[in-house]
Amino acid sequence: MQAKKNSLLENEGKVKGWIIAISVIIPVAVAVLIFMPAKLDLGADWVYFLPHLNAVMNTAATLALIAGFLFIKNGNIPYHRASMTVAFGLGAIFLVSYVIYHAAAESTSFGGEGMVRSFYYFFLLTHIVLAAVALFPILFAYYYGYTDQRVKHRKVVKFAFPIWLYVTVTGVIVYLMISPYYVH
Repeated sequence: MQAKKNSLLENEGKVKGWIIAISVIIPVAVAVLIFMPAKLDLGADWVYFLPHLNAVMNTAATLALIAGFLFIKNGNIPYHRASMTVAFGLGAIFLVSYVIYHAAAESTSFGGEGMVRSFYYFFLLTHIVLAAVALFPILFAYYYGYTDQRVKHRKVVKFAFPIWLYVTVTGVIVYLMISPYYVH
């Protein structure tokens, strides 16, 4: 494992280039898939289960983030790393599931009215904007943590953690607000 960390450190310029590229490509790809005129035919209605699974993954990621925060505040670095790795893994699986769903299913319209509608769109819009920019600081925070660059890690985490936590929490809120309007 130490050899892998040393290799990453030796190639930090390339790693940073990949982080920047991934942070740009993924939000663009997600936007294209959401707004593409024809959806992919994946042959079954199984994709309509994915929003429910995504909400569970977002909830679990939120809990892992909070646990990671509490662990590091108590100086428990191994448990902090484990919690953050779980949150990171859940985020990656969530992203794949989210892309599959939006590539295959039409977007659901929110049917609420009045103040509820305003709250929904506030949460939705802030969630989308922050989710689009979250990958950049999250990937850097994870990289710096993984390579034990603690000073850099702490600097990035000041931005990454609250953005990531907000995105996971609002993802669940948006899901709970729109779930009554899902067709399937």
